[in-house]
Amino acid sequence: MESVDILHNLLYGFSIGLQPTNILSCFLGVLMGTLIGVLPGIGPIGAMSILLPITFKMTPVAAIIMLAGIFYGAQYGGSTTSILVNIPGEASSIITCLDGHAMAKDGRAGPALGIAAFGSFIAGTIGIVGLMIFAKPLAEFGLKFGPPEFFSVILLGLTLIPYLTRGHVIKSLMMAAFGLILGSVGLDAISASSRLTFDILELESGFSFIAIGMGLFGIGEILMNIEEVVPREIVRTKIRHLFPSLSDWMRAKGAILRGTVIGFALGMLPGGGPTISSFISYATEKKLSKTPDKFGEGVIEGVAGPESANNSASSASFIPLFTLGIPSNIIMALLFGALLIHGMQPGPLLMKEHPELFWGVVSSMYIGNVMLLILNLPLIPIWVQVLKVPYKILFPLILLFCIIGAYSLNNSIFDVFVMIVFGIVGYLYRKFEYEGAPLLLAFILGPMLELNLRQSLILSKGSALIFLTRPISAIALIIAMLLFVSSLIVIFSKGKAKPPLGEH
Repeated sequence: MESVDILHNLLYGFSIGLQPTNILSCFLGVLMGTLIGVLPGIGPIGAMSILLPITFKMTPVAAIIMLAGIFYGAQYGGSTTSILVNIPGEASSIITCLDGHAMAKDGRAGPALGIAAFGSFIAGTIGIVGLMIFAKPLAEFGLKFGPPEFFSVILLGLTLIPYLTRGHVIKSLMMAAFGLILGSVGLDAISASSRLTFDILELESGFSFIAIGMGLFGIGEILMNIEEVVPREIVRTKIRHLFPSLSDWMRAKGAILRGTVIGFALGMLPGGGPTISSFISYATEKKLSKTPDKFGEGVIEGVAGPESANNSASSASFIPLFTLGIPSNIIMALLFGALLIHGMQPGPLLMKEHPELFWGVVSSMYIGNVMLLILNLPLIPIWVQVLKVPYKILFPLILLFCIIGAYSLNNSIFDVFVMIVFGIVGYLYRKFEYEGAPLLLAFILGPMLELNLRQSLILSKGSALIFLTRPISAIALIIAMLLFVSSLIVIFSKGKAKPPLGEH
């Protein structure tokens, strides 16, 4: 019966996803996502921050379909740059450089690109099936949540911030604290009194997370790339045999399946995502290989596993966002904000109150994966030409688009000013090895944390015991405490930690 319901809902989703407007949105999303993945230095975080303002005139379904397409489309495009140029176009394709570029130098760029595309398609499709299966049970579980449970789970999410970054733990916590402060600017959610506005009228409604995101990840990335231009040397070989041979398939099939499982399992976890999934997949394949010494010299498993893992993880990342309303990584945090802007509250009731959104997005992911498979292989020669576009032409165009996007938020010069200020701040953060992801995640989660805390205390008439007497809340708090203590142990034992999980 459950499978019949899923099939019925999926057919309903395709009736929405196949509407001309939504097909166009899906196509634009995956096309821009692939382009963003191909271009080194511009990841999906910056691209989604920059392009979010243009979704304001779109329907909520079309907007989320396009933004989601950018996210999983970038996973496809990143492999092209890694294989042909040895520069990861996207963080999750870093590990693909090792064997992908080695294959390209050996004249096997075609099979490397082909297995990356087919592996991504297979893993992405299986990941969407998993999303459909697990979404409803988790949403039903989420219906048991009240303010105390949401407070504890959000707090758990904040304690995972050190695991979302690859740098210094103390710096991550400092950035998160700054994000919490920024999130408290504006009118108090309970009393409607002004906080930290300094009599500036524009701050009464708080900072725009879009302006902050565009600054940190758009302008900041541009300034950093202008300073540190990486020379791009494209492999000069004729790309042939894009369809892998039977022997290539036999060697890659296990890596594709294992990468799919690893990516899906880690993609659902807060802090887990495409990047860490690709690294763990590569390590697994090397561990299981009979010839581990060949890894790094051009083995096809070293391409198939990580590329499958990052696409499966990108599908799984939507599960905690749609079912519990908790963004598992910074990209999901951006989608969380986009949903709120379009008047939709992510969480357990999303599937019930807005089935057209959930099933429309799910169906669009099937459609988008087919589009990506069709687009990627024939357009590889075009992507090679795109890689030759000089940064001095590319970055001014992106800067102009950022300024137009920031102004269009509220037709306000103030938002442009905020974006520019945070662009400079983002550049300085990168210079001093601070990361913007903890700031933006805390900025989005902070107001939710405060609101649920105060609602819980109102319900309990001021007693904090409400968080311990409710089982789900208590378990989440215990896990949060253990994670926080483990972070402190890392700080005091090593000084500088590289957490085992990270997505930035």
